[in-house]
Amino acid sequence: MSANNSAKPFSMIREFHLADWFTLANAACGTGALFSTMTYLERGDVGHIYFACGLIIAALVFDILDGRIARWRQKSSALGRELDSLADVISFGVAPAMLAYACGMQGTLDRVVLIYFVVCGVSRLARYNVTAEALSDGGDKVKYFEGTPIPTSLLLVVLLLLAASSGALGERLWFGELSLAGFRLHPLVLLFALSGSLMISRIRIPKL
Repeated sequence: MSANNSAKPFSMIREFHLADWFTLANAACGTGALFSTMTYLERGDVGHIYFACGLIIAALVFDILDGRIARWRQKSSALGRELDSLADVISFGVAPAMLAYACGMQGTLDRVVLIYFVVCGVSRLARYNVTAEALSDGGDKVKYFEGTPIPTSLLLVVLLLLAASSGALGERLWFGELSLAGFRLHPLVLLFALSGSLMISRIRIPKL
């Protein structure tokens, strides 16, 4: 194998800016939260719920830092924007949904709502990318975005952390359980439906 060919797998890494490494740390924290959540389902040790919540909070810290570093160094790219969206889907979409499932929202209707929440998050990020791309092509500064940012799901994570710390998991989940047409629904999951709906709404959020 020639030296040129052996260097090809690392060519993309050389294109990463400093901010991109913080974005990858965001994705790593979100993935770690998923593993911790699955470990809780396997072993039942609530400590894994705490650890998963802590990793999602850490993901938010990295998410904030990558934006500030990009502005500080005045280096941003389409690759960085795509990396950020993919990391956010994991950390603030899939991970909170899986955390909610592990905490007790495991009914059929719960799953439908949690899937809706993740799909809304994906749609919100896609709209963000299209809007940012269109405005940058026109040379205009982005003043606001539509819909609440997906990292606002951290509020739901904090709520689940409080539920876990008070022992309100599984059958003791806050607000109990309802049966609709033979399908189980935990009213607490409706907060995820609300969060998802706000993400795809036309609410204008100023760019900070």
